[in-house]
Amino acid sequence: MEGTKAVVVAMVVVQVVFAGVNIFYKLALNDGMDTRILIAYRYLFATAFLAPLAFYLERKSRPEMTWKVLILIFFSGFFGGTLSQNLYLSCIRLTSATFASAMTNLIPAMTFILAIIFRLESLEIGSISGRAKIFGTLTGVGGAMLLTFYKGVAIAIWPTHIDLLDSHRNAVDQSSSDHVTGSVLAITSCLSYAVWLIIQDKICKVYPCHYSSTALLCLMAAVQSVAYAFCVERTMSSWKMGFDIRFLTVAYSGVVASGLILTVMSWCIKKKGPLFASVFNPLMLVIVALLSSLLLNEKLHLGSVIGSALIVVGLYVVLWGKGREVGKVRETAENYDLSSMGIVVDSAASNTTGFQEEKKQIIHLGGEWEHRLIPPK
Repeated sequence: MEGTKAVVVAMVVVQVVFAGVNIFYKLALNDGMDTRILIAYRYLFATAFLAPLAFYLERKSRPEMTWKVLILIFFSGFFGGTLSQNLYLSCIRLTSATFASAMTNLIPAMTFILAIIFRLESLEIGSISGRAKIFGTLTGVGGAMLLTFYKGVAIAIWPTHIDLLDSHRNAVDQSSSDHVTGSVLAITSCLSYAVWLIIQDKICKVYPCHYSSTALLCLMAAVQSVAYAFCVERTMSSWKMGFDIRFLTVAYSGVVASGLILTVMSWCIKKKGPLFASVFNPLMLVIVALLSSLLLNEKLHLGSVIGSALIVVGLYVVLWGKGREVGKVRETAENYDLSSMGIVVDSAASNTTGFQEEKKQIIHLGGEWEHRLIPPK
């Protein structure tokens, strides 16, 4: 579980950064920036930042590029960048940022279902760890929905009187009666993001270079997003930016959120899988609620406090279930007799941290553990 602690801290940082993206998105949209141009610039900035970094850091360890990896990265950029982000901001334009943020809490449930379908997770309803993962996921989603849709009495914690949206409140009209279309866009965006998590898990296994794979992902998303933006918005004046909130938004979301944080997230997915990464998504709503109260003069409500508590409880239960599952796998692997396979293992190597994970793959089939040995290269 010591390795798990590092991944947990990393995923919390990921959600803090993504919460900041939501705040910047609100400011940019209220300033009148086109959503498709915003996404295009985001991945252009991310590519410009990551490409030289990936070239230098992984110049000696980068494996050979194959068509399979290239196709996976193309669809990773499409589902995780172009499609999911454009749908998400389109949903905000048709409904509201609150509604769109609430719908993102469907991602853990969708990822859980896809992970089971693609045999990346085992359901194991009969085990304590399996029930904990299901209960924790549902609790986190329920808490996030409660945080968003139930207000209750207002709670004044820190009256900062800071409202960054005050000068732009009338700049953009985000009201719309077409909630059906907005709901479809939000659900499709969540499904697209869940598919990206599954694809990213595959990429981490066949192309384990996080900087290079993320740089290529951003490059694919940039090409796709720019082509889409030019198809719907050809007025060059809309593409002009000064050193204002639009520039800050695309710089932060591109360099920090897409450039650095997607690399961290790829590492987390490689270590713990797509479900583990997705279960942290509702935590973003808690952070957004705190940042909104501090920077946008939005009041906290009783529903926010209760919902936040449920999210934390659900997150802890899932982590506990995953920890128990990992402990069971390690115990089973340690008791597995390698000599029965006619393989001699150095005792020093067998005590290393990564030996169990790199040499063995334990697959759950038909309610029993089947052991398959992966010989070293």
